[in-house]
Formats: sequence, C-alpha cells, structure tokens
Amino acid sequence: MKALIQRVSSSHVEVDGKVVGEIDKGLLVFLGLEKKDSELDADKMISKVLSYRVFPDENQKMNLSLKDISGDILLVSQFTLAADTKNGTRAGFSTAMPPNEAENLYNYFVAKTRAFNLKTECGIFGADMSVSLINDGPVTFLLEV
Repeated sequence: MKALIQRVSSSHVEVDGKVVGEIDKGLLVFLGLEKKDSELDADKMISKVLSYRVFPDENQKMNLSLKDISGDILLVSQFTLAADTKNGTRAGFSTAMPPNEAENLYNYFVAKTRAFNLKTECGIFGADMSVSLINDGPVTFLLEV
C-alpha cells in the first residue's frame, strides 16, 4: 500500500466538471493499493497518514501531524501508484489490486479515516478525476506499509 501525501492549503477533486470533494488546510492523499494489501495494512497506513509530522510548529519545524492541527483530508484512489516502474519506459500493473477488491479496501480506508472526526472528503473510485491543489511548501511524501 502506498500513499502519496501532499500538504495543501486547499484542494478539490472534480468528476464531470462537478466538485465531489473539497478541503482547506490539510492533506491530499493519493492511495495506491496492491494485491498483497489488507485491512490491517489500511489500518497501519491510516495511523501513519494521520500521525505523520508534516505541519510546522511555532519554530517552523515539521513537528505537527494532521491530528495535531485538526486538518482536513482529501482521499483519492490512485491506481497508477501501484505500478511497477523498474524496467523499461512503460509501467506494468501486475502488482495492482483488482478493481473490485481495491474498491472495497478503498471504501474501508475512507470509512475508518472518517471515524477520526476530521473533515474527510474523497474522490470517486475508478472515475476520471481532475484534482486541483495548492501544495503548501511544497511538501510531498510517499508513505508505504
């Protein structure tokens, strides 16, 4: 499981020209699911995403987490994060979780994240989405479990 997190001032996702998810200060999270991933992996990733220290403290050091600042989170499924890019010039997707399983695990991830009472928005699984963001920093990390 991979999560590409970006610290944002704001972000939104559109499907067919309609905003389906929108946040202010917080994290935009692109989630890539692989065949080997489980609900246990999702729980670990949620904990990591919500606790990862990417926001500045009073000394401008990245010592605060999303939970610390009560920030927003925008979750977007990102099939291409599961790509194998080690060889050649075209990505392979043999390690990606099949769509039906991935949608179930993505929905699990969204539901469990919402239980933390932070504003949690999301894209639409499998849709052709347009994602807009103002990356704050820029600060971007690739998390893996």
